[in-house]
This record gives sequence, C-alpha cells and structure tokens, in this order.
Amino acid sequence: MKGLYFQRNSTNEEITFVFQERENLPVTEDNYVKLQVKACALSQINTKLLAEMKMEKDFFPVGREIAGIVLDVGNKVSFFQPDDEVVGILPLDSEDPGLCEVVRVHEHYLVHKPEKVTWTEAAGTIRDGVRAYTALHYLSHLSPGKSVLIMDGASALGTIAIQLAHHRGAKVISTACSPEDKQYLERLRPSIARVIDVWNGKAHIAESCLEETGGLGVDIVLDAGVRLYSKDDELTVKLQLLPHKHDIITLLGVGGHWITTEENLQLDPPDSHCLFLKGATVAFLNDEVWNLSNAQQGKYLCILKDVMEKLSTGVFRPQLDEPIPLYEAKVSMEVVQKNQGRKKQVVQF
Repeated sequence: MKGLYFQRNSTNEEITFVFQERENLPVTEDNYVKLQVKACALSQINTKLLAEMKMEKDFFPVGREIAGIVLDVGNKVSFFQPDDEVVGILPLDSEDPGLCEVVRVHEHYLVHKPEKVTWTEAAGTIRDGVRAYTALHYLSHLSPGKSVLIMDGASALGTIAIQLAHHRGAKVISTACSPEDKQYLERLRPSIARVIDVWNGKAHIAESCLEETGGLGVDIVLDAGVRLYSKDDELTVKLQLLPHKHDIITLLGVGGHWITTEENLQLDPPDSHCLFLKGATVAFLNDEVWNLSNAQQGKYLCILKDVMEKLSTGVFRPQLDEPIPLYEAKVSMEVVQKNQGRKKQVVQF
C-alpha cells in the first residue's frame, strides 16, 4: 500500500513529492478509527509552520482533507461504527497521508458525511468551509446587514466565504483577478453587490468600496494577501493584484474587522493610529488554529458538522476541478504547492 509524502532538499526551500510503500497499520484501538479513503483534497503545505512546530521528518505525509468509509473502530470509539461514511481533516501530526487507500485517525477529527453529498464534494469543501467559518463567524461576528469585502472571490476559499456571507444576510463586495473570474462572480446567485476588477490596474479598491457603501466603509474585510510596500519596480505580477495595506485600512468602516491571511503583516504607527481612530480590529486567519488548541475541539466539531449540513442543503456550492486518480496526485500537488491552480483539486479513489 503506497502513500504520498514530501521531503525537503538540503536548502530547505523546495520540497519533493514521492510515493512510499507503507507498513501495515497498527491494530485499531482506543479512540482511533480505520478508514478506507474515497476522496482526498489537495492543499498547500505550510512548511514554515511545520518547522516552527518542530514537526520536521525525513518524509512528511501529504493530504489531510479526507472522506471515506469506516472499516474498523477502537474499543473506546463512541461516535462511529463500521460502514459509516465520514469526512474530516487529519491533524498536523498525523502519521498517515490522506493520499493513501487506508488511514488511521482519532474519532475527534471526523464527522458523519450526509448521504446526498458526494465524496469529492465532502473532501473538497471541508477545509475552506472551516476557514470561512473561522473568518466570518469567530473572528468577525458576521450578522445580517453587514457589508463584507471578500478578496479574490473566485478562489476556492473566496467562493465558500461569499456563499456563507450571503446565507447570513450580508452585502458582499468582491475582487476579480481576471476577466474569467469576473464572469464567474457575476453569475453567482444571490448576486454580489459589486465586483471590482483588479487585473487591469484601473479600479481603485478603496474608492470602489467607499462608493458602494455611501462613504461609510465596509464592516468586514477578508483578504487573500496584502502588499506591505509600495515599490512598484519590485512587484511581481501576482503581488500587483493584491491591495496595499493602506487601501484596506482606508476602506474599513468604524468598528470594522480586517481578517488577514498575511502572517507577516507589518503595521507602522500611523497605520495603528488610523485603526485606533476607527475602533477597528485586525485578526489573523490561521488555517491550523483549531488543530493547535485541543481545548477548542467541541467548537471545531460543530463547525465541521455545520459545513457538511450547508453542503447538503446547497448553501455551499464549491468550485471543484475534475477529480483525478491517485497516480496523478504527485504532479497535481506540485501545481498546488506553487499556488498555480484556481479550482480545488480532489483525488478520487
């Protein structure tokens, strides 16, 4: 039985994906569940976080968002039994790669998969659903009538965040990074209040948001990265599509919430003073925040269950690519790791 792993080269900058033969899984005991994987979604690996958490190994397992059928349960498992259909996210320190036919996982990382939800939909939505919930529910307390700016709305996370914001009764503004993205966003229903073109460099994001909100500014911003500096000659094409931090601070309304994915955000004293005058807050969207706090396990399971419920009722309609077989996972992960894909990639077994 083979599984996909990655290893770092000597410079610690690039990683290589390799298939490795796996030893037989240990006997399923205590709170562990043995799972036959039916689908596994692909996401970027945060190698920097793994290094900070001292989780470096020669070969690190790849693939964490999984859906599958329970084969066996330990003697202390209380939520599942053989033949149950489940979905979940493997923990950071998992010994097993999700990109493998059979894995062993603690029951507290799994929830039941609704019958009408497909394997690929379940695996392809669970992580972005958790991220959207964390950003809009726990970090910014989204409520009906609020205005929300979701950057790069045509991305996998952006799509789910837009759908969650609409479901909560918010007014949604979004940015499009290409003409194709703009067409996709304009076709979404319920419709988005305004789609801001950022690929041609003509639209000013702060002016557009202030115009759309009557000068009040938006209540919540979920970014997809920000520019920290203004030296145009140093910007790559990708960075040129990102808003400058000053633009986000300008477009925030009084009491606004800025949810950022930029882990190295730097705010100068004038930036902080402007946020102070607005009574605004900045929060960091850490994908692994629930994994790093065992005390929050109950909340985490509630989020997983709610994501699956909204997927089964059609609130969430993920943007998935065509499923791929396991033997193509190595090449697909190389693309995902370079952040070159748009739709969510899912391996189907």
